[in-house]
Amino acid sequence: MAATQDFTAVFKDMMGSFPVDTKSMEGAFKTQTTLAEKMSAVSIDAAGKSTDLAAKWTQDTLSKMAAMTKAKTEPADYAKSMTDFASAFAESAAEHMAAFAEIAKKVQTETLELMMAAGKDMSEDMTAAAKKATTEVTAAAKKATSAAAAK
Repeated sequence: MAATQDFTAVFKDMMGSFPVDTKSMEGAFKTQTTLAEKMSAVSIDAAGKSTDLAAKWTQDTLSKMAAMTKAKTEPADYAKSMTDFASAFAESAAEHMAAFAEIAKKVQTETLELMMAAGKDMSEDMTAAAKKATTEVTAAAKKATSAAAAK
């Protein structure tokens, strides 16, 4: 009966010949966390501006509504008050929606800029890591070949 060969030592030697560069992993982690931090800042800033704008819009609407709800002497004044409110509200809505669109546009622009910069950084990191890994693997292969030839 044939004995099964133990490959534990072979795999251990093989894995030891291919060093793992933890610095590149740390660099990738730092790049990712920096990107996440910047993206969070963009999101939080946009949320704050949107909240401020919504609160302002609400205050404007309530102040216009207060004028509409005042008692009038003539019945026709109620219709005029409603028409004035509707007209002012439509104008205000257009202004505020445009302001929301500007906030969204700014978020989109900043996000795109961050993603482009992160892509460039990651590409440079990956290129450097690949070059270093190629050099180390080539050196390890030469060492293994030399050791095998010496036996």
